[in-house]
Amino acid sequence: MDARQLAQEDFERAYRKGFWRKLSSWFTGQRNELLPFDAVRERIPIRGQHYAGIQQVPVAQIVGSLGRYRDFDRAFLPRQDRTRSRWVSIDSAHIEDTILPPVDLFKVGEIFFVRDGNHRVSVARERGQEFMDASVIEIDIPVPLTADTELDDLELKAEYARFLEQTGIEQIRPEADIELTLPGEYERLLEHISVHRWYLGEGRGSEVPYEEAVASWFDNVYSPMVDLIDEHQLVSDFPDRTCADLYLWIIEYEWFLREAFRHDYSFQVVSSQFKERFTGCLLYTSP
Repeated sequence: MDARQLAQEDFERAYRKGFWRKLSSWFTGQRNELLPFDAVRERIPIRGQHYAGIQQVPVAQIVGSLGRYRDFDRAFLPRQDRTRSRWVSIDSAHIEDTILPPVDLFKVGEIFFVRDGNHRVSVARERGQEFMDASVIEIDIPVPLTADTELDDLELKAEYARFLEQTGIEQIRPEADIELTLPGEYERLLEHISVHRWYLGEGRGSEVPYEEAVASWFDNVYSPMVDLIDEHQLVSDFPDRTCADLYLWIIEYEWFLREAFRHDYSFQVVSSQFKERFTGCLLYTSP
């Protein structure tokens, strides 16, 4: 059997795998699409870009495409029969040990988008290749993108980028890691900062610069709460959430308790009440 016949069989096998992955995604509700580069560019502000040279790139981190994101699924399996001819040609070259040129990629965060070479990536991944040569242009963005980022996550990433831009916290406190998992929550963080700024101004008798208020909020409100969350290992009770999520929920739950029962409670009491109510382990009872 010659290389082209072997490649035809490889394509048929990859095409069938892609079909079964599509059915599985329907039943499980899991997303199976490549990330469209334009969707990232429209939502996430780009700070700049530079040529990063020829690199050995992990194939598993290539999860998006500029123009062919409908032709392949998230595992770069072919979704369209029209890709057959080019796919078979690339696979035949692999079988015959023909050296192919590097693919062209954009690197955004920790993931890569194919500019040119979608079929080469598809064949490489199907053949179990872990790394491939690529000519890489790296794009600088303010928020992290990882290999598990989905299309639905991009709006939340955009909210995070707007939060970083508005607060300037990356420059004020470079160590800050304030990533939330639910949409709309960054607006609440901004409200917290605004309220903190107002209290600072009341105490001082004059308006406090916004940058100073951000630093004070991070140092005197956010970080001490996160330290307590870490100390009590609360994230282990909410494994799909972050310390920033728990900061918001617990501090607002504390406000609720204070307003409802006209009493101040320790973090130990508040966090215990919070766990009992929201992990579903125990029935909630008032303090």
